[in-house]
Parts: sequence; C-alpha cells; structure tokens
Amino acid sequence: MAKAKRIFVIADFKDESAKSIRMQPRMWVKGLIRLGHDVQRFSYRNMMLQYSFFGSKRIALNFARKKIEHILVEQLKRYNPDIVFILGLKYIDETTVLAMRNVARKAVFVSRDDDPFPDKDLNRIAIAKQTDILIATSSGRFLKTYKDAGISLCAFIPNVCDPDLQRKWDVGQEWQADIIFTGKPEHTRLDRNDQRYDLIRRLGKMKGVKVYGAFGIPRVEGIDYFYAISGAKIGLSINIANDVRLYHSDRLTNYISCGTFTLARRVPDSDLLFEDKVHLKYFETVDEFFELADWYLKHKQQREKIAMAGMQRAHNEFNCEKIARHMLNLIETGTYDAPWAEIL
Repeated sequence: MAKAKRIFVIADFKDESAKSIRMQPRMWVKGLIRLGHDVQRFSYRNMMLQYSFFGSKRIALNFARKKIEHILVEQLKRYNPDIVFILGLKYIDETTVLAMRNVARKAVFVSRDDDPFPDKDLNRIAIAKQTDILIATSSGRFLKTYKDAGISLCAFIPNVCDPDLQRKWDVGQEWQADIIFTGKPEHTRLDRNDQRYDLIRRLGKMKGVKVYGAFGIPRVEGIDYFYAISGAKIGLSINIANDVRLYHSDRLTNYISCGTFTLARRVPDSDLLFEDKVHLKYFETVDEFFELADWYLKHKQQREKIAMAGMQRAHNEFNCEKIARHMLNLIETGTYDAPWAEIL
C-alpha cells in the first residue's frame, strides 16, 4: 500500500493497566504507524468505564453503551477512515458495527479474533459477519467456523511481537527461575483441558519454578513481565485447545521473542511457525514435558542455542511491522505471502 491510509483501530487497549505495554493492540498500532499510516485508536472498554458511574464492566456496558456508540460513530464520521480495524470482538455488538458502517461507507472493515471456540460465542460470529475480512490467530476448525458463517474472506495471521520490548533482558536474581508459566488463577483449576491443568499443577509443586498468577505468586505485568520471561531458563507454552491447526496463544510469541527456551505443546503444522529443535522444542504429553525440561536444564549450550535462534525467528518474521504488512496486503490483494498463510 504505497499511499498512506487512515486506519481507525477499535480495541481494548487496557490503558488503565500496567499490562497495556504488552497488549497485542499496542503492537499492531506501532506496526501500522511505522509502515507510514495514520492510526486513530479507540479504546472501547476504557471509554465505557469513563462514561459510567459503575465500576462493574457488565453494568457499565449496559449503562453507557448508547453514549459510547454515539461517540464512536461521531469520531468515525469526522476521521473518514480507509480501514476500520476491530481488534477484538468483546464489548461491541453487531448493531454497533452496522452503525459504524453507515457513516464509514468507503472503509474496509476488518475484524480480528484471538480467542478459541468461536462456535461457543455467537456474538463474536455476529460481529465478524458485519465485517469484510476476518483474521484470526487460529486456522483449522476455528477459522472454518467463521467461513461457514458466511464471511467472504477469512485468514490466519499469527500473534505479533515487539522487538523493542520483547528481547533478552539482563535481569537480577529476583527474576531467575528454572521454568516459568505466566497465566491466571483459572489456569490452575480444572477446565476444558485436563492436560494443561495436570501439567501446571505438577509444576506448582516444584522448586525453581514460578507459576505467575497462581500458587501464591502474584501476576506480573508491565516491563516486569518481560523481565520475568528473560530470567527463566525454560518457558512453558500450552493452550486450552491444542488440536487446532496453527493455534497458539500470545504466550508462545512472548516467550520465544524474549529469548527464553520454550517447550510448547505441539499443535498441527506448528513447524510452519517455529521449527522443532531449531527455534523451540515441542512436546506431546505431560510426562514428555518433564523429561525434556530435565534434559534441557542440564544442557545449557543446546538450550541457549535454540532460544537465540527462536528469538531471531520471532523478531524477523513476526514483528509488528511485518505482520501489519501481511494484513494490509490481504486487504489490497486478497492474499499475503508467508509459508503459514491460510486464506478461506
């Protein structure tokens, strides 16, 4: 796209939180701006809370929706964007998208879904159906769900990284760990994936392991999040769904791009993103994870060689500018050039 575009990005930027610096929307905006485009950002949830007297997101959503929708539509009308990028399918609904389309008639509308199981959330599908293009961090059956819903163009585009912040930091002893997992308390409760629960529960009982967000260890945010990853010898990446082609949470990209050796639960065609034994090491079972972790903890040279190759791969292929360019090429031509591209 030679001509600079006006791109209106709607996302939950979490401006009120320290975690905002590691959020995917921030990286997308940085990539689009560095490519020479103008970006107007709209943090829907933050606006919603600002215009509500209630601290509860659920109550605020009902109380302030009409007001925020009016503000959003007015901004779109005055900005007259070329592209409207809905980065996350929470908080808004299909009527909001229709109102947006009514005032931005010439814009291409793109929606982005980075959550699993779209078939269990009909609102996400309803929102995506009002857009021209759906891009997702998963392929396979999750992407096909959107295609079957009638969206004309659906594409897999992976999570992005920001090498400015996601790199190997020189950190103090307080951040050192043999193995790390960063998550939420619910990751340690029985959920839809027994294997993940069992693995994290066993990790939580080991010395030299830090499961941030559980077992009495608080969550870590801001730049400390990258310090914690950098200080670990091994990072664990495992999804709530591990049978979906190319699907990984942003945890995988976060760990690898910070130069930490990563043991990741294999998903179909993972090697198209990161190659086994070159950029990371995949495992299939809980027992295999612990066997591999024990071996790589004892073999520093092999571990660090793979970790550095993985970081270089992430920085070269999944940085915010390159991934943003893939999306812009998709908008302009209906396709983009990458070995892991899948377009339905």
